[in-house]
Amino acid sequence: MVEQKNLVLDANQELGEIVIAPEVIEVVIGIAASKVEGVYGMRGTFASNVTELLGRASHGKGVYLTFDETGLKVDIYCYLKYGVSVPKVAMEMQERVKQQVLFMTDIELIEVNVHVVAVVPEKMEQPDLDELFEDEEDTNE
Repeated sequence: MVEQKNLVLDANQELGEIVIAPEVIEVVIGIAASKVEGVYGMRGTFASNVTELLGRASHGKGVYLTFDETGLKVDIYCYLKYGVSVPKVAMEMQERVKQQVLFMTDIELIEVNVHVVAVVPEKMEQPDLDELFEDEEDTNE
């Protein structure tokens, strides 16, 4: 989370200022990162996982912003699917996140750090027990 509460954009001073909450930027980054092919999901906290269990999407999970004198930096913590090229997916995430934040907020990110927390294997299909033991029931009768 950003130490500073809101980000003020340089805008036309005649009309007023534009203020963007850091949560908005986190959501933009979370959605852009999770849409990259090969990303399984984003790492969340206990609270965000409970929120998702209750049916509400938590798009900003796994995204941490820091703001210093050089600019805005982001750390993304994610899970990747097994079998993908980790460097390719990570670089695609960096590019996509930078583009989306620039396009939607006119803020240029100084750094986009991708932290791959885990690789998630494909789920094996569970065999149907009725089908497996169907032949045995026929022979037992």
